[in-house]
Amino acid sequence: MTQHIVEREIGGRILRIETGRLARQAAGAVVVTYGDTVVLTAALTGPPREGVDFFPLTVDYREKTYAAGKFPGGFFKREARPTQKEVLTMRMTDRPIRPLFPKGYRDEVLIQSMVLCTDQQNEPDILAMIGASAALSVSPLPFDGPIAACRVGFVDGQHVLIPTIPQMEYSTMEMVLAGHVDGINMIEVGSMEVPEEVVIGGIECGRKAIVGICELIEELREKAGQPTKWTPPPPKDGLLAELREKYGGRLREARSLAGKQDRYSAINEVLETAVAEYCPDDDTHAEHDRGTVRELFDEMQREIVAGTIIAEGRRTDGRGVNDIRPIDCEVEVLPRVHGSALFQRGETQSISVITLGTTRDEQIVDGLTEEYSKKFMLHYNFPPLCTGEVKRIGPTSRREIGHGNLAEKALQAVLPTPEEFPYTIRLVSEILESNGSSSMASVCAGCLALMDAGVPIKQPVAGISIGMVESDGKRELLVDILGEEDHFGLMDFKVAGTQRGVTAVQLDLKARTLPPDILNEVFELAKRARLDILREMLSVLGAPRDSISKYAPRLLTTKVPQDKIGKVIGPGGSFIKSIEAETGAKVEIDDDGSILIACMDAAGAERALEMVESVTAEVKVGKVYSGRVSSVKDFGAFIEVLPGQDGLCHISELDTGYVRSVEDVVKIGDTVRVKVIAIDDQGRIKLSRKAAALEEAHSTP
Repeated sequence: MTQHIVEREIGGRILRIETGRLARQAAGAVVVTYGDTVVLTAALTGPPREGVDFFPLTVDYREKTYAAGKFPGGFFKREARPTQKEVLTMRMTDRPIRPLFPKGYRDEVLIQSMVLCTDQQNEPDILAMIGASAALSVSPLPFDGPIAACRVGFVDGQHVLIPTIPQMEYSTMEMVLAGHVDGINMIEVGSMEVPEEVVIGGIECGRKAIVGICELIEELREKAGQPTKWTPPPPKDGLLAELREKYGGRLREARSLAGKQDRYSAINEVLETAVAEYCPDDDTHAEHDRGTVRELFDEMQREIVAGTIIAEGRRTDGRGVNDIRPIDCEVEVLPRVHGSALFQRGETQSISVITLGTTRDEQIVDGLTEEYSKKFMLHYNFPPLCTGEVKRIGPTSRREIGHGNLAEKALQAVLPTPEEFPYTIRLVSEILESNGSSSMASVCAGCLALMDAGVPIKQPVAGISIGMVESDGKRELLVDILGEEDHFGLMDFKVAGTQRGVTAVQLDLKARTLPPDILNEVFELAKRARLDILREMLSVLGAPRDSISKYAPRLLTTKVPQDKIGKVIGPGGSFIKSIEAETGAKVEIDDDGSILIACMDAAGAERALEMVESVTAEVKVGKVYSGRVSSVKDFGAFIEVLPGQDGLCHISELDTGYVRSVEDVVKIGDTVRVKVIAIDDQGRIKLSRKAAALEEAHSTP
């Protein structure tokens, strides 16, 4: 197989795509290099499974630890299940590619990406997305691409195209875009309350790079592309027209029911009648199969939903295009948890629960870059009960990970710094009802739960989803879409933020491209909607609570000089163990001297802090202390004025009169008041019981 290479400068570095050397048994395979980061991506295909009525596309992305010269963590020292970042990259690769396969295509397709090398400067996820498009473009699959992807940052007031990993540490926005020469078809954003104009500017900045990368992939396709090997199925226009005539009226009637479950039952009844007529169970030679009839019913419903909205301005549940469903909020819904909230918007319901912990509860993230810890986690769960369906309960799905990550980004921007609020925070969103945009409900419920837990967030956050339908060349934007408006519509554009700016965006498209002229309108509608939602939320709880729950651990922090860390720990950890045993607190010490004290009892936390500060305090000349006599000598007594810090009280300083023997005045174990009269250049402390007595006598009225 001939090797082909194309190159182009993108974002100040050379993007190189090569095919024909590695993975040559795949339908299409490429190696994408940017800097010294190298990703191999292959597209594979197989015959369709019997009875499949959807496009079975699978995307797999793996970051091999050898790419960074690291061993995998864990006992087996082998990569296992995908990390969260790998799952999110799989989703970002899938979303812009899936709509570009033809309707009716049912062959198995697998996109497999492996990070072979990383320079720790250039993120490999974007290269995997580019590689997926390039591998499909040189394969014989019927892919209507190519697409391309890029990342855009916002550093020091300027958009930065394909920023490096170090640059992203200073960026107030992380945007990942995907699209083709005709426009953008996927957006993912996490940002620090940036204005809508900054997000739109980032889209425009990335759009130019996407066109350039698409041109590069086209150049590769011209050199190495294979002819398409797929014959479209015969059109079903005749059957569609027949179904419209027979069942269109009944279907329209069923779709007019307002309640989700009632509507779905009525639609299913009409569908089953049609299936029984066209696909009878006892007729093995039926002209049409069930999948075809169901697919055409979906098409009819899409026409009804879009047509009704465009013609009448009325949606299935009776709302206008800009109306938000009724909202109901409640906080402190669960006893004893650290914070909780319930958010209901129409038939979408999220209950969110906060747990506050210590640094021991932080999540350690070990990937290709340097290991780091997370102090905030948002976990989203979508159990079968939320849709009233019987389904297999398995491990956390990719969808749950993706929705949780979106909500986490939306709230991350407003969290206090660890110095302001040292707690580790875990927020869990349980979706108990679902009919449209449960991820944005998770943002709203999560924000209220944070406030209920007493987390001093900077600003409250809300989120909303904007949809789009099209009929007879006309389109309409929809605020707060239902699940079926997402399914039958062309767009799901989620925007979360505060009254000051945007914190998260996610766009999924079923249409080929996002019309650029609607961007401003989408963001304006989303801003108005989220401000309305914020008013509803703040009417329930106007600000974070002044204090955390009595069931949450009390955290106190202090910092000691690094040379005092050993004193806090004590020989063999003896002193820190004694603090924990006496107070019930947990004491955590960082290498820089930062100390975190956690205790369920506030008094215990205060006592532990007092013990830590006492062992690290500096003895001051002229100050009077209550000390314990630790040893007695002929020439005086050694007295411990602070934990681990003894001083000598000479026999001449024990009393105002003549002292014949030290033991005539003090014995081991006695507590006495002494004044520090000197500290010599070797740090030896000189004490006086006599001076302390005289000072206290003079100060007594």
